[in-house]
Amino acid sequence: MSTGDTILTITGNLTGDPELRFTGTGTAVVAFTVAASRRVYDQATGKWQDGDTLFLRCSAWRELADHAVESLTKGTRVIVTGRLKQRTYETAEGKKRTVYEVDADDVGPSLKWATAKIAKTSRDKVPHPADGGDPWQAAPAVAAVGADGDRPPF
Repeated sequence: MSTGDTILTITGNLTGDPELRFTGTGTAVVAFTVAASRRVYDQATGKWQDGDTLFLRCSAWRELADHAVESLTKGTRVIVTGRLKQRTYETAEGKKRTVYEVDADDVGPSLKWATAKIAKTSRDKVPHPADGGDPWQAAPAVAAVGADGDRPPF
């Protein structure tokens, strides 16, 4: 992160399953939307109610993208930390629009109302199929001994 970045942390629920795509060079990127609502106490009724909902589009890259797609689904309560980005574009009708998005540095499930099992991944770089690599070929050879002593057990 560089100086001048606006760093934020948002907690909310995923509005849909994370969408995995690949750039032209084969880099994984995932996009998802987090809906965050704060609870407010209405003194007139004596009840808690949902306040306004903030919908914030997020993206994560490379291994974080792969992990997010594998771990998170629609409705999952998540915590996202990243850099707030502003992007301006022009619609087909010629109108300028500005959107705010989060370029995620870290994404994970919230443990406030759920539990999670952690499965650490290896730091060894195994080629991703989208990069043209064969992950089976890149795996280290395993010396397996079958019933006749030389053949693998599969």
